[in-house]
Amino acid sequence: MLFKDIIGHDETKRALIRSVQTNHVAHAQLFDGPVGGAGIALAWAFATYVNCEDRQPEDSCGRCPSCIKMRKLVHPDVYHIFPLPRTPKEGEDLLAELTPKWRAFLEEQPYRTLSDWLAYINATGNQQGIIPIRESRGIINKLSLKAFEGEYKIMLFWQPELLNTAAANALLKILEEPPQKTLFLLISSQSDKLLTTIISRTQRVAVRGFDDEEVTQFLSQKGIDERRARQIAFLCEGNLSEAMRLTHETEDDRHAWFANWMRKCYSRDFGALVKLADEFDGLGKEKQKRIFDYTLNLFRDLFLWQNGVEDLLRLQDEELGFVQKFGKAVVPASIELLIQEMTEGYYHLERNARAKVLFLDISLTAARTMRG
Repeated sequence: MLFKDIIGHDETKRALIRSVQTNHVAHAQLFDGPVGGAGIALAWAFATYVNCEDRQPEDSCGRCPSCIKMRKLVHPDVYHIFPLPRTPKEGEDLLAELTPKWRAFLEEQPYRTLSDWLAYINATGNQQGIIPIRESRGIINKLSLKAFEGEYKIMLFWQPELLNTAAANALLKILEEPPQKTLFLLISSQSDKLLTTIISRTQRVAVRGFDDEEVTQFLSQKGIDERRARQIAFLCEGNLSEAMRLTHETEDDRHAWFANWMRKCYSRDFGALVKLADEFDGLGKEKQKRIFDYTLNLFRDLFLWQNGVEDLLRLQDEELGFVQKFGKAVVPASIELLIQEMTEGYYHLERNARAKVLFLDISLTAARTMRG
């Protein structure tokens, strides 16, 4: 992975390259960004640049033995820690066993999520991903050895927020007293769950989410037509993992569902709303969540339009037309309330609340408040 392979994030790339060129490389760095963002891709490209044998002003050379090995994630001085589906049995080296799959997983597409990884290794439904202390200590012990080939020994640590307290304390110890020429690159999408003592011993690399233009560009490079790419960019909220998943779906009827739902709410057609709640209840959990996601996105843009901030709208075609018409009829205060209701509804939906009850409750609130 080279910096040029990552869409956007030019400021972050320049800052990382400059730290190497000026010999100000922090021994522990926390790549802190959103789910499905560029965190692991940037850390991978940075690790490649650090040990490149022919560094260029703006990127790794991509040709030297080190770069070639880094492209396949087989460099002997780069170690990986990632979530395991379960605690290994006595004498079992599950981390080593899964490492080839981990390499293939990232080579396939570096903008990944924990759920992607667990699905990739066929983890069962109750396996949520853990990082046991034994695996952490094993890698840490290897880091105390002299580098085989590169200038730096590097630990790429994905999802450190999954460390339990004992494992986090083991990591903290080596962060306090790091071996020479050793880099710890932690990639997190939930840094608020890390021990504050770990955060305080790392240099934070803020990784922003991908914007709509970058998502559209990424998908266009994958052969997706521009209209569909822009539609997906609106839906995925900068999450390239979600964007890739959406490319495998046929264009769904989220907008038609939303528009019909809002019309029934506005006309206070309670019989139709009860039927819609029954229909919503019969959908799969993921589709229910996607409808709620889409509704929140539309409400956001509806709120912006009502408040005269049209420059920030991200809508296209029929969605934009709907917002412009519907926004004239709906009371602005109602949209604020419905955004709050939808956010709470999504929270409870993820925690297995009855979908029919949630949907009907939000529908009745909408029907009661839309006209003021």
